[in-house]
Amino acid sequence: MDAVVRGLAIYFTLLVIIRLSGRRTLAQMTPFDLVIVLVISETTQQAMLGEDFSITNAILLILTLFVTDIGLSYIKRWSPKAGHVIDGVPTVLVTDGRYDERALRGSRLDKEDVMEAARAQEGIERVADIKFAILEVSGNISVIPKKDS
Repeated sequence: MDAVVRGLAIYFTLLVIIRLSGRRTLAQMTPFDLVIVLVISETTQQAMLGEDFSITNAILLILTLFVTDIGLSYIKRWSPKAGHVIDGVPTVLVTDGRYDERALRGSRLDKEDVMEAARAQEGIERVADIKFAILEVSGNISVIPKKDS
């Protein structure tokens, strides 16, 4: 039973830390981010298993994590508010060709990150040609171009 409690504690701790770190890390992984993920995974494994490295304990822990994840998916389906807390909400970065500086700072993104997505998705070269740029909960930036009159 100790493994179940440890697993749940680590799962929710990591969920909170990842949410606080921002969506940028989900879509734009750098070599530094990869190293952090590897170190966190090893540390997490040790914290969850403790001194019991048995197959039974590992299976119990894996089942606990999957059941928790499935349970959270049902909670998000039943309660949109819970989904917003767990996954976050999309953030508008550009509206009618104007950057939202506060949203960029809060998302830890640069104007160049937005323009990179605009060039890649729509071939847009100027922010003035963007109707909306939205940081999605997945960490991707969606770009909606202005329509030519």
